Amino acid sequence: MFDEKRAARHGLALTAAGLLALAGCSAGDAAADESDHEIPAPEGNLTVEVVETYDHDPGSFTQGLELAEHPEYGTVLYESAGLYGESDVRITDPATGDVLASQDLPAEDFAEGLTLTDDAVWQITWQEHHAYKRDPATLDVIETVDYEGEGWGICYDGERLVMSDGSDTLTFRDPATFEETGTVQVKDESGTPVYSINELECSGGSVWANVWQTDQIIAIDPATGAVQATVDASGLLAPEDSAGADVLNGIAAAEEEGTFYITGKLWPKLFLVRFV
Repeated sequence: MFDEKRAARHGLALTAAGLLALAGCSAGDAAADESDHEIPAPEGNLTVEVVETYDHDPGSFTQGLELAEHPEYGTVLYESAGLYGESDVRITDPATGDVLASQDLPAEDFAEGLTLTDDAVWQITWQEHHAYKRDPATLDVIETVDYEGEGWGICYDGERLVMSDGSDTLTFRDPATFEETGTVQVKDESGTPVYSINELECSGGSVWANVWQTDQIIAIDPATGAVQATVDASGLLAPEDSAGADVLNGIAAAEEEGTFYITGKLWPKLFLVRFV
């Protein structure tokens, strides 16, 4: 989530105490900026227009992806990589795919999605029922919080966390405590529940979601759960890059409004795209 609405929120600066503080406009300025730069709601059937292609670690079982500003490395991607015994959280260079910093999870954890709030990284786990609250500069664990059910994807809309569990339901959580604050059921235009909702990205007032085991990305209205748009993201990998690659997964709003970084589990490429 790196759209204009939250660019200031992720302008992170390291203080003398080693904590991260916001650098950017006041709440009043932010409100004015939002009114001047309203993002139209996505709608209909969309396809992918590739803007740029970058290298990506083919050993990363990508579960979560988000762009932000780091006090030492500048503009980076935070990435959560899964699999038992191989799970980690990492900071990477979007242009090169180089891993700049990382922290391993315990071998018994299967990492899933991650997101950044004003002062933390939240990383969830699949069936281990706990979330790690991390320092965005060092990736060190600040706090571990337990929750019920499975963890798949997660994003932050500026006020609350939005989390998926592979079902047709999104769960809203408090960004400070991780406590559940509500839910919404996701349905398509015919009213049919949509299942296997995976990696999430909050951007432009919508929740963008990978649908597991498909090449689809959907845009969801978090107020109603209605699917606003469906993106066909098939055919991104060239045949020579497809060997060993798993499913599409990983979406992060990029610097320019309306652009996104997308990749997949064990994909050797990262794509900067527009949905058109």
